Parts: sequence; C-alpha cells; structure tokens
Amino acid sequence: MLKVAIIGGSGYTGGELLRLLKQHPNVKIAVVTSERSAGKRVSELFPNLKGFKLKFERFNRKEDVKKADLFFLCLPHKESQEAVSYFYKAGKKVIDLSADYRLKSALVYRKWYQTRHKFPALLRKSVYGFPELYREKIKKASIVANPGCYPVSAILGLSPIIGERYLDTNSIIIDSKSGVSGAGRNPSLPIMFSETSQSVKAYAVTVHRHTPEIEQELSSVSKKKITVVFTPHLIPMDRGILSTIYVKTKRKVKLSDVQKRYRDFYADEPFVRVLRNGEYPTTKAVSGSNFCDISIFSDTHNSKTQTLIIISTIDNLLKGASGQAVQNMNIMYGFNETTGLTGLSIWPG
Repeated sequence: MLKVAIIGGSGYTGGELLRLLKQHPNVKIAVVTSERSAGKRVSELFPNLKGFKLKFERFNRKEDVKKADLFFLCLPHKESQEAVSYFYKAGKKVIDLSADYRLKSALVYRKWYQTRHKFPALLRKSVYGFPELYREKIKKASIVANPGCYPVSAILGLSPIIGERYLDTNSIIIDSKSGVSGAGRNPSLPIMFSETSQSVKAYAVTVHRHTPEIEQELSSVSKKKITVVFTPHLIPMDRGILSTIYVKTKRKVKLSDVQKRYRDFYADEPFVRVLRNGEYPTTKAVSGSNFCDISIFSDTHNSKTQTLIIISTIDNLLKGASGQAVQNMNIMYGFNETTGLTGLSIWPG
C-alpha cells in the first residue's frame, strides 16, 4: 500500500485529491496538512467527504517526511520550491501542483513569477507531468511538475498537429474560459457570486503565467519555437475549461485528414476523446471526470485562406489538476493508469 501525503489540502485541488485517493485501492492517505484548518476534520471543510476520519495537521516537514512515500504539494506558487527540494533530498517522490517546477528556465520563471528560483538544478530533474507526451519519463521521475489547467486544454488541443508543416504557427490564438474554482478557494472580491454571476470577463490579458508553459511544451513537441496569443476568461460556473484554438494553415488541408491525425494520435489515450465530425465539446460532458473532449473544425469560407478551429474541454480540477496528479502517480508506481479515475461525468451537473 502506497502511503501518500497531501501538503496544503484545504483548497479545491486538495479536496479533489482527498476524494480520488480515498477511493484508490492502492493508496493510504497518511497525512493531510493545512495551516489555517489544523485540527479540523476533513469533512468540516468538505461536506462531500463525510466519514473521513483524517484531520488536518500543521505542515511539519521533518515529521511528515517519515509518514509517506509520495508527497502531493498543493501549496501556492513560490512556496513549493523549498518543500520539493527537502522531500527530494530525503529520497521521497513528489508531485507538485504549483507552478514552481513546470518551467525549465530559471530566467523565464523569474520573469513571470517575479521571484528567483532557488533550485535551478532541480528544474532540470523535474518531469512535466503530461502523460500523453511524457509517459516514459514520468515512470522514472522523482519530481513531477503537474501542469496548469489552461495548458492541459491548450496542449492537448494542439499537440497532434503542432509539428505539421502546413500550419502557420505564427497565427495561434487560444481563447480559454474557466469556471471560478480555477481562482482557488480563498475568498476575494473578483470571485464573489455578485461579481461573477451573469457576467463574463477576460483577465490577465497578455500577461497570464500559463503562457510560457504553453509555449514551452508546444515548442518541445514541434521542435521549433512557438509563441501564442493566450486570453483567459472567467465565466459564472463552478468548474470546467473550454478552450477555442485558432490556427491558420499555409495551404488547404482536408478536415477529414486532420481529424484522422487526432484520432490516431490519441488512439491509445484513455482520457482523451476525439469527438465525431460536427460534435461540440461541452464542459458539462467532462465535469467531475478526468476526460478531455476535443473537436476540430475548418473555416474555409474565404477561398484564399483556411483556419483550423480546435475546441477542447476539461474539468479544471480533475484533468486540469488533481485527476492529472493521480494519473501521474499511477504511472510513477506502475499502477493501471486509469485506477481511481474511471468515473464518468455527472449529468445534469
């Protein structure tokens, strides 16, 4: 039985990890920490987890390191750096759900997160936790950097074709919309009900920190430098991300050929569903699941140009965070990759 710890488990991603891992047949949750909720039962913060006997404890790395083999870190960005280094040096494995080990360049990290990375050598040792691209590396990893939620939808949406010569990769536009749970659980004015209800707004235009993450991974897949225009939006629903991706082609391509490329690329992937021609992905269809739904369309009304339109949907808390983390754990420890993650979405949500 694998003993795991969840460090910083009182937020939404921590709650989903608790729910998923509680049902996992190969896992025992040894400790869950929270500074503000120390001493409270898990069910006091997560009413859906009634019967959970665990209580939140204060984070004490010298004590906690003795209790588990794998550590899920749900700490804020910038706060995971030290913890990852400590557990790694102690011979433990880590899945970090913050952004601290996603970017391979310490200089890029400093630019986007306005702080120095104290452990640049560990950036090179970490593996980006994207099973569809790096499954073999994840199997051998001690530090897995769980991807951001927006990047999951964008990278899954573009990976099958990003290396194709017919694409104009200077034209990529990613328009993403997320439910408010993506902003975290701490109360703040922008995510109050009265601020978000019946309203849609863009935010962090041109400066969202997921931009370099998306560009880094698309560049890695395509073997050339990729830049994107990425605009996130907040929409009045609890959870879910829908990304609409636009990319021009240099020459005309058959939509059926592009769709076949997607089906072939994801043929053996348990959590990516390429939908039928003309079928539209919806956030409701993936809510509460670890699935990503993708559809591809082609705009050819202008005879001189062609634009491919890729739509991808995920649950930001599952495939975009905790579900992906459990999928990575399964790969790291040789469990069946889908264990604990086969639940379908709830309809109606």
